[in-house]
Amino acid sequence: MDESHTAVYRLLLGLPSADLEEVARGASLSMRAARGILDDLEGLGLIARQASARDRVVASPPSVALRPILLEHERRLSSAHEALVHLSDVYREGTAQRAAPDVIDVVHGADAVVQRLGQLQASAEREVRVFVLEKIALVSGPENIEEDRALSRGVRYRVIAERAVLERPGFVDTVRTLEPLGEEVRVLPRLPTRLFIADDAFALLPMHTQGDETVSGALLIHPSPLFDLVQSMFEDSWNRAARLFADRGEVQDLEPDESIDRDLLRLLLLGMTDASAGAQLGLSLRTVQRRIAGLLDRAEVTTRIQLGAEAVRRSWV
Repeated sequence: MDESHTAVYRLLLGLPSADLEEVARGASLSMRAARGILDDLEGLGLIARQASARDRVVASPPSVALRPILLEHERRLSSAHEALVHLSDVYREGTAQRAAPDVIDVVHGADAVVQRLGQLQASAEREVRVFVLEKIALVSGPENIEEDRALSRGVRYRVIAERAVLERPGFVDTVRTLEPLGEEVRVLPRLPTRLFIADDAFALLPMHTQGDETVSGALLIHPSPLFDLVQSMFEDSWNRAARLFADRGEVQDLEPDESIDRDLLRLLLLGMTDASAGAQLGLSLRTVQRRIAGLLDRAEVTTRIQLGAEAVRRSWV
């Protein structure tokens, strides 16, 4: 059953009975579409023809009609889970026998890399760790629906982005939206490669041809000393990287309506220009410079270097 079937069934639950025209009108469907859905619902036993008027249908009680369907779904889900456990055992036995060259799988083609990235995020249970490069694009944020799904089920994302990534339009707003869901972003001037790590299970390193910014394949690294090295590389970078935004509980002395100043200071401390920081925050260059002048006065300093030091000392950022 899809959403249309569910909507029609819900509609009929609230009516004593209905004919085809009433169903089509009530569900905003064409007569042909409504007829097809009614046939499907009748085949599933969710509706029945009225004995006194065969052109009218009535909804079957959910407790009677839906229970067999739910039991069948539960049986299939149980069978699928048993198959998953069995296949996982077979896979573990196979990986235990891997030789050194077998700890890496080569994924060929951009489409296959995107598919594997989606699978890694969909299978993650605890955490996804990511390196984001300025130029080498794999999948855009809006297209990465598996990230949204993972965050919604409680998977944590730790992301390190190159500083130049902050120049992307809307990047800061996206980070601000995702942080409450469990995604933390830090920044470094440069990163060595694009990287995805799912839990402690797999690492994916997208590859590209020299001089070409498009992804041509990837290396999928299984648990091994090499995988441990990749994890160590991420954790070392994470410890050196600066947070894009501080936790709200760590910030002091700024009123709620001055949060824009806090974000401005943070972006400037990360090395962004006045114009770039203003673009991310929706401010004109003149407004940025006026706010900086106000912060200099408030901190009672005369240079931006002093302002940065005072902002850190006073926990403004």
